[in-house]
Amino acid sequence: MTFRAHILGAAAGGGLPQWNCGCENCNLARAGAIPSQTQSSIAFSANDRDWAILNASPDIRQQIAQTPVLHPTDLRRSPLRSVLLTNGDIDHIAGLLTLREQQPFKLFATKDIHAVLANNPVFDALNPNFVTRETIELGETVEIAPGLRATLFAVPGKVPLYLEGASVQTDLEGEQTVGVCLQAKDKTAYYIPGCSTFKPDLRARIEGADAVFFDGTLWQDDEMVAAGLSQKTGQRMGHMSMAGSDGSIEAFKELKIIQKFFVHMNNTNPVLRPGSPQRKQAEASGWTIAQDGMEIRI
Repeated sequence: MTFRAHILGAAAGGGLPQWNCGCENCNLARAGAIPSQTQSSIAFSANDRDWAILNASPDIRQQIAQTPVLHPTDLRRSPLRSVLLTNGDIDHIAGLLTLREQQPFKLFATKDIHAVLANNPVFDALNPNFVTRETIELGETVEIAPGLRATLFAVPGKVPLYLEGASVQTDLEGEQTVGVCLQAKDKTAYYIPGCSTFKPDLRARIEGADAVFFDGTLWQDDEMVAAGLSQKTGQRMGHMSMAGSDGSIEAFKELKIIQKFFVHMNNTNPVLRPGSPQRKQAEASGWTIAQDGMEIRI
């Protein structure tokens, strides 16, 4: 049995290049000087045949087309067995509308995330005769593909942008933002594409993991402010930064984890430029910068 992960999309919402952005990274990507990246999604399999996709990116049609292991194996027969959502962000749910073609699969999410879909009738395009919506409780372990088990746990975060009110709490812990523990036989991986704070319980949970795929949205907290692109910091968006004394590189420094990958990177993040000082620093600390099409054996 082979436990595999396939990076479908390595970028955060908007991708690289983002359609309306003229930052350095986006211009380099348009020119072909650095790789373009689609929006955040990852696929896992425990047997090389049956796959679960975590988060349905708006780019999912393109991602599946570029991933041979996800191609149809017969007329209207797909290797896709399930989709699991870690939050209700647009860049993680919009791709569900592409998967409405009467293809059987299970849709896993917490009660709160399912409520986001239920409150928007456009998602009724997912025919319940083919797509069954399965609610997972925090701490519950379910099989999301043959031989592949998933357990959800709360991580600090916030509600999706379109559900924000006048007051925004960015370190909510509940069902609106979750991490995923994935297990196949004796191997364990964690997928955590959004996390605002690295708390002791998370440190204890992931210690000794075979692989961790972690939130890499920004290099530094004021990155988008300094670039003149936004007034929001990483913390305001509900994401840790990579660098700094309270960043993820420092937080993971003493942890014994076999493979570490940054995923969900914003288009402004300098680690998306191969050879940049920031990328070299991350790699020297034992991190791999994920990119579209990357395949990992766990």
